[in-house]
Amino acid sequence: MAIASSSLTLRRLSTPTKLSPLHPITPIPRKTHLKFPSIPNLPRPLLISHLQNPKPKKSRWKTPQIRSLFTGIVEEMGQVTHMGYAQDGGFEMRIRARAVIEDVKLGDSIAVNGTCLTVAEFDKERSEFRVGLAPETLRKTSLVELEKGSMVNLERAVLASTRMGGHFVQGHVDGTGAIVSLDPEGDSLWVKVKTTPQLLKYIVPKGFIAVDGTSLTVVDVFDNEYSFNFMLVAYTQQKVVIPLKSIGQKVNLEVDILGKYVERILGSGFLSSVKSS
Repeated sequence: MAIASSSLTLRRLSTPTKLSPLHPITPIPRKTHLKFPSIPNLPRPLLISHLQNPKPKKSRWKTPQIRSLFTGIVEEMGQVTHMGYAQDGGFEMRIRARAVIEDVKLGDSIAVNGTCLTVAEFDKERSEFRVGLAPETLRKTSLVELEKGSMVNLERAVLASTRMGGHFVQGHVDGTGAIVSLDPEGDSLWVKVKTTPQLLKYIVPKGFIAVDGTSLTVVDVFDNEYSFNFMLVAYTQQKVVIPLKSIGQKVNLEVDILGKYVERILGSGFLSSVKSS
């Protein structure tokens, strides 16, 4: 009887044990063309919780990062010394300046007529710096009209300690406008600019706007003419390039970012969801 019991025990031990569904899952061979989500090596209770409550997927919408910020208070006017093709086949511009290259470093951002550009090279002895220009930048801005000898507005990106004298300017030009009139009144100058309906909807009387990187206050908006105007006092006329331009020339325009945020919120249905809740 002892021998029979022993052989029975051996037969039971040799019988394969059925795996519980909660045992570790056999990995999928690497050569398969199917893709399965990876299952983390977690303790049993945490694994069950992970499978029942997976992490939410990240939104495909990415919030653009603001790498540089300006105030629209022009620091100085620089002079273009070269505008054309670079040796490597790209397009470049060299600018003579003084204030903005005092503490300049490679990779710094400088707004040139309101366009945020990256310093690729500088020479403090010659008081000159170089920036690269992408084809899209030339298509979307008024920089394409510049030539050797042209004057440009310059402003360095703000620091944490910088006083905000103008308004928040990103250096992301929204489009261009054309000067349609320059009318003096006393020692001030009325400037009227025509732009597109797509930009004009963001421009409001007494609102901010950056024209060639200069922070200005809109006086009137003329919807039927797709234009707006502003006034330059005598001091500002001496410090920015706008009065140097002629009727018909382009200016860079950056509208107040607040208007675009409001439009985005209204178009997303956010307010409707708040009202219904």
